[in-house]
Amino acid sequence: MLKQLFSAAALVALAGSPALAAEVTESTPVNVAPEKVWATIGGFCGIGTWHPAVEACALSTQGGKNIRTLSLKGGGTIVEEEVARDDARMAYSYRILESPLPVANYVSTIQVEPSGSAGSNVTWTGSFEPKGASEAEAKAVIDGIYVKGLAGIVDKST
Repeated sequence: MLKQLFSAAALVALAGSPALAAEVTESTPVNVAPEKVWATIGGFCGIGTWHPAVEACALSTQGGKNIRTLSLKGGGTIVEEEVARDDARMAYSYRILESPLPVANYVSTIQVEPSGSAGSNVTWTGSFEPKGASEAEAKAVIDGIYVKGLAGIVDKST
């Protein structure tokens, strides 16, 4: 009886807890110095110059935070807020405020690190909850965004 009661209490606790976030991480080497890569991607609206899906990026501020509005090629808009920045570590984090993507509570970090004697490695990581799609479908969408964006960084930096 006690075992059944404990099991029931555990199920209730699990049901009341938030869903575990899905995570996607992609990285790529870039054969140029980290400072040069950061010069390409470090600006919060720099994504408008290197991501092939972004037609334009408009930067604004709200409550003292940087907000970027991404106009996507083929239509659609994504609004994101910068939540952390560390230029010395060559990294920034942001969260999505509005988007047509199948995700909720999305937070992401992009970072450039030294690799080898003169190269770099760029890592893009995001966590989110799937919204209106399975976890596998949401992960595939985000992974595709990262893969295409990282290829754009390589093209723009070299």
